[in-house]
Amino acid sequence: MSLVRRAVPADAGELLRLRQVMIDSLSGPDTSAEWHAQSLPTVRRRLADPDGGFAAFVVDHPQRPGALAALVAGTVEYRIGRAGNPHGAVGHVFSVATDPDARRRGYARACMEELLGWFREQGVAQVDLNASAEAEPLYASLGFVRKPDPSMRLTLRAT
Repeated sequence: MSLVRRAVPADAGELLRLRQVMIDSLSGPDTSAEWHAQSLPTVRRRLADPDGGFAAFVVDHPQRPGALAALVAGTVEYRIGRAGNPHGAVGHVFSVATDPDARRRGYARACMEELLGWFREQGVAQVDLNASAEAEPLYASLGFVRKPDPSMRLTLRAT
C-alpha cells in the first residue's frame, strides 16, 4: 500500500503550511502568512473538484496526526498544440515541499511519481517545473532536463 494519497479539501490548511515551508526555503522566512486565510477557500474548492485540472498528492506525517509530511501539487494547462504536443496539454509542477523533520525518506519522490502518473492519465505530453539547486537531482532522476528559459513575468494588481 502506498503512503501517497490524493489531497482532499480537509488538507487545505496543511497544503498552505507546506507551501509556506517551500517559500521560506527559497526566499527566507516570511512571517506575513496573512495570505493563507485568503487562499484557504480557493484551495478547498480546487481540491474538491477532481476534474478541475489541479491535483495535489500528499503523505501523512508519521509522527503528527493531522499533519502532512510531504506535498506535491500540479496543474494541467491547455496551450495551442505544436510538434511533440499536438493536443496542447502541459503539466506544471509546483509546491513540492517536505516538512523539515520528515525529509530524506523518499516522500517527495513518491508524491512526484503519483503526480506524473496523474499527468499521464490527463493526456499531458510535457511537464514543466522550476527547480531549486537542492531539488534538481530528484527531478533529474525522474527524467527532467534543464531548458533554456526565456520566461518573463508581469504581476497584475487587482483593481
